[in-house]
Amino acid sequence: MASLAPDSRDRHPTAYRLIDRTLLAIVALAGIGSSVLLMFLLESPVFAAGFGALFVTALGVALIAARRRPADAAVARGPDRALIRTAIEGGGAPVAVTDRQGLLVVANSLFERDFRGAPTPPALPFGEEGVDRLTNAGRTAWRDGRGTAPALRTPQGIYDAVVERGGEQDDFLIWRFMPAAGTDMVGEARRLLESAAGNALGIAGVMAVLVDSGGRMIAANQVFRKRALGSSQERLRGRDFTDCLETGEDRLLRMAREGEDGPPLRLVQVPIPTASDEADPLLFFLLDEIPGPGRATDSADIHALLGMLPLGLALAERDGRFLYINAAFRRAAGLADDAQPVYPGDLVVDEDKTAVANAVRRFANSASISADIALRLRHQPDETVAMTVAGAPGLGEAAVLLSLKDNSEDEKLKRQVAQATKMQAVGQLAGGVAHDFNNILTAIIGHCDLMLLRHTPGDSDYDDIQQIKSNSNRAAGLTRQLLAFSRQQTLRPQILQLPDVVSEVSNLLKRLLGETVSLDIHHGRNLGPVRADPGQLEQVIVNLAVNARDAIQSREDGDGRGTLTLETFAVSAPEVEAMSHDVMPAADYTAFRLTDTGIGIAPEALGKIFEPFYTTKEVGRGTGLGLSTVYGIVKQSGGYIFADSEVGTGTAFTIYLPAHRGDAAVGAQPSAGAAETPTESPADEPPPPTPAPATEAWGSGTVLVVEDEDMVRAVAERALTRQGYSVVTAEDGEDALRIIAERQDFDLILSDVVMPGMDGPTMATELRETMPDVPILFMSGYAEEQLRKSIDIEQVHFLPKPFSVQQLAEAVRDIMKDIAQ
Repeated sequence: MASLAPDSRDRHPTAYRLIDRTLLAIVALAGIGSSVLLMFLLESPVFAAGFGALFVTALGVALIAARRRPADAAVARGPDRALIRTAIEGGGAPVAVTDRQGLLVVANSLFERDFRGAPTPPALPFGEEGVDRLTNAGRTAWRDGRGTAPALRTPQGIYDAVVERGGEQDDFLIWRFMPAAGTDMVGEARRLLESAAGNALGIAGVMAVLVDSGGRMIAANQVFRKRALGSSQERLRGRDFTDCLETGEDRLLRMAREGEDGPPLRLVQVPIPTASDEADPLLFFLLDEIPGPGRATDSADIHALLGMLPLGLALAERDGRFLYINAAFRRAAGLADDAQPVYPGDLVVDEDKTAVANAVRRFANSASISADIALRLRHQPDETVAMTVAGAPGLGEAAVLLSLKDNSEDEKLKRQVAQATKMQAVGQLAGGVAHDFNNILTAIIGHCDLMLLRHTPGDSDYDDIQQIKSNSNRAAGLTRQLLAFSRQQTLRPQILQLPDVVSEVSNLLKRLLGETVSLDIHHGRNLGPVRADPGQLEQVIVNLAVNARDAIQSREDGDGRGTLTLETFAVSAPEVEAMSHDVMPAADYTAFRLTDTGIGIAPEALGKIFEPFYTTKEVGRGTGLGLSTVYGIVKQSGGYIFADSEVGTGTAFTIYLPAHRGDAAVGAQPSAGAAETPTESPADEPPPPTPAPATEAWGSGTVLVVEDEDMVRAVAERALTRQGYSVVTAEDGEDALRIIAERQDFDLILSDVVMPGMDGPTMATELRETMPDVPILFMSGYAEEQLRKSIDIEQVHFLPKPFSVQQLAEAVRDIMKDIAQ
């Protein structure tokens, strides 16, 4: 990036003009002297005059270029830092700009305030996991123009990061950090103290400070800063809270800076609930025991203070009667707006009434600060919540401060995390099973192909062999579903428009839905392109459509007739924010929704529909992998899927895919071959596509086959030998290197990736030292994306298992052709 400092020529224009004129005079004299010397030496006035004319012309061109140089330098000068800073100020969020070299160009004041020292993104205090996610968002922004990293945690709050590429040459990144609202209690409390509301507390004589679980201060209002630190501008964050306080001989608490001359303080603490496993931060309120001028401590001020906080807080008398309940406490306790409970025990089940009453009575007469008790609320008797009871002597008539955390969101998140963990474990298992199964299917399909080469249609065994191969291909489709669920399939993403995908698959849908189910298609306007595998999107649409057809035909109150509506539409970032989806970050999406008029899904089953092998269909009609396959494809494509259903009315599945920032690729047509295994019910699969006529795959050359599975190695050896190749086999990577040490005349290495002992990538790395140009064709039952890091080697190709003899021969032939060219 060009320097942001002004050019030295602009700082000293007079000196540079004097230097330019002196140099010009010297050059002119040198030219005149050279012309005169040539005339006397060569005795040719004509030649000397020509030399002089050429010299004058060159000098004129140099002068013109020199006069244009300041303008060119101005163009090359870097961006105006002050202008950029002015542009990004006042947006209500921290913003920073970095260049292509990753250097910080400028940041606004909110960025400097929230991230002390203005570090360069992505190296911000978000922890290792958060920095990794922010780094990936930056890489996505360089590639696609925009990247997001939601829910980045710091001790001061939670941020949703949006990274965008900008500038005339698209060579800058703009990093915006939007403070997350709602569940970020720590961030809400910090912003409350540092805003006008914190100043209002100070006017009411209330000092407030936010302290983390380690006792270090995070934020405070201005009156606390002045009395505890001596100045409202003094650095507070990271200091020990206890260093600001001291206990005198009278055992009363005072500000350490004010000493014994300061007024005694009354300390009230409020826990701030967070989602982490560490101890909760604390919000401390400090009031003078002896009210001074301008310091009001009556009940109205205290109630107004508690009403401003986003925490569930209530005050109770010494006998336990409620004095005040704020709105957050009402929501957490499940109270209606007009409900007026008398005692805290009125909120809990009968078994917990005694425990609550005893806790209130104990802390109303105790010097202990606070304690948590576990209880069950009357409106939610199956879930345990935590209530904090703290002694609050001196708060007017109140003796006890109660804090109740709304656990509904936490419980929801816990269930989602448990579900995600279970799905991930099952996905890893499914991926491993699919890999081993693909090896077996490769051998079965390969031997069927070899047997079919020796039989012709009409032979007694031909139909049986063909049936074995057909069933093997169906089993291969099942493994593709397992890989799709585990997000380990090989995708071929393209830049495409959703209406094009729908158009390609619409004819197939009409055949699948039959005569009784009508198909309505509606396309929205201004749809952004998406980056996805068109064949896999087709499979998603077909799976959902077949499930919708079965749901319509299962209605007992109809004749099997109904409607499936498929619509595409654009969703902007503000619309996503209005949806309040916890898992979907605010961004621009292109979505499609399939709505049916079927029997619907029961609420208790709606949360399980994406689990593998879970189906609501009767026995024998579904594998339970249809929706789990859809879920895996959508997630691997970077999208989100949501289901809404009402029993007796129908079901709607909505899929959101990130809008690709860029031009859609022309001619990126969806693949029709991905619909081979689209449905839950094997009996309802659409007819397989007509196979393309086999092409000649004969060739010549020497191939080394490295495969630990004997049956797969045998199939590859026989298949390539029949095509004219000379084949040598090895059982693993170490055996292959031993063979290569003896002979190096191989034209191609065909190798498995995952093998016991030395695997394929390790063998390839060592092989490159002796045979740097030999191409390598890797084959594996795992997806290419899953192996991409390990096989990222030059001159490497990939062939997914299972494959047919024809597919293997064509892959080898294509590589050999490239070598010949």
